[in-house]
Amino acid sequence: MDRFKALSEMAMNELSEVFARMDDSSVRNLLELIKKAPRVFLLAAGREGLATRSFAMRLMHLGKVSYWIWDDTTPSIGEGDLMICACGSANVGHENYICEMAKKAGATLALITPAGEGFILTIADEVVKVPAAAYKAVGDFVPSKQLMGNLFEQTLFVLFDVMVMMLREEMDITPEEMVSRHRNVE
Repeated sequence: MDRFKALSEMAMNELSEVFARMDDSSVRNLLELIKKAPRVFLLAAGREGLATRSFAMRLMHLGKVSYWIWDDTTPSIGEGDLMICACGSANVGHENYICEMAKKAGATLALITPAGEGFILTIADEVVKVPAAAYKAVGDFVPSKQLMGNLFEQTLFVLFDVMVMMLREEMDITPEEMVSRHRNVE
């Protein structure tokens, strides 16, 4: 077997093992929070942030008012809003601060993490445990032979796409409605 095939199979097997440990109950509360929130703010850093930012875009395509926390046009957060933070270690200084400030402003805080310990876990209102090895995470999760936090980051991309498919069905939104919200000036 060539090296490409071997590494591809290893990565896919790791992802499959993560999702085998999860089911609807893993994300159900977060889906309900998203549906009822008037506005959704999303936070993550690095490659976790790239996956999470793509989720912010898809939430907008679903018709949700969503904001990527690092955009200059992101408004103030407040009572009734939902802050979703994806953080592998559940303990990154600037994310800790932003989550704490969102809570103080009255937002509900949802954390997506594999970590079994970390500051954000202590203040989150809802925690979605994603059992994928992540950079500097401590906990019980699928180990990975990949670099740093690759497995958690890959899992986020797939998880968010699955959640969007579920939300689309549950919110009775057609694919055509989503397409109509896609940027049309490109």
